[in-house]
Formats: sequence, C-alpha cells, structure tokens
Amino acid sequence: MNLPNGIGEQAINTVIEQHPRIGEILQQHDIGCVTCGVGICLVKDVVSIHALGDVVEAEIEREIRDYLQTTDNTK
Repeated sequence: MNLPNGIGEQAINTVIEQHPRIGEILQQHDIGCVTCGVGICLVKDVVSIHALGDVVEAEIEREIRDYLQTTDNTK
C-alpha cells in the first residue's frame, strides 16, 4: 500500500486511533484490526497479510486514500 504522509509505515493501532474510519474500512473487508489485541502491524502490511488478492487490496487502498483525501486527515 502506498498511502500519503507515511501512514503506511505506522502501526495499525495508532492509525485506527487517529482515523477510526480506516478501521471501519478494514472491518468491511473482514480484516479485524480493530479488535486485535496486538495492533503493531504496519498499515502497509495488514492487507497483504490476509492474502485477499490484488483486486481487493487495490480496492481497500483506494477506499483509505479516498477517505484521507476527502477528510484531509493526513496532517
């Protein structure tokens, strides 16, 4: 995943805390990062770990990018 402002390089628990909508997007695709007790995976890796395929991974990345651009929450 290539996400703006280094979000892909941050731990998923930190990103979800700052951007709960990203957790919701992942949950819609059956990725349970919101309920994970560890939460140290990097955002760029959480989708690929679940081996959903290139099409679904691209869709998730698009949804996250759209959210970040629409809300200007990348600061």
